[in-house]
Amino acid sequence: MHAEKKICTSCEGKKTLHPDHSSELTRLSRIQGQVEGIVRMIVERRYCPDILTQLKAVQAALKSVEGSVLRNHMQDCVKQAMDSKDEKEIKQKINELVALFIRG
Repeated sequence: MHAEKKICTSCEGKKTLHPDHSSELTRLSRIQGQVEGIVRMIVERRYCPDILTQLKAVQAALKSVEGSVLRNHMQDCVKQAMDSKDEKEIKQKINELVALFIRG
């Protein structure tokens, strides 16, 4: 299922459609609550493995959101660039993805 698209005018002056990721806000709010919980655990000097367990849970949740945003980007933004047959736009999208993966 594709996310709802909204017009973006920040892509080099082109009016392109980008998916709406607002469906991730609920998950990000939950992650924010988890991070606040970790802060409390540290303040309370909780047992290290308990803190580490919560840190791993936050990392996994963020990876899940990242995967969802990446999937939508590939299905919408990258596909749109490929369908455009605009070599400059295609190279830009490829370079963006390569840079993201190199940064890890």
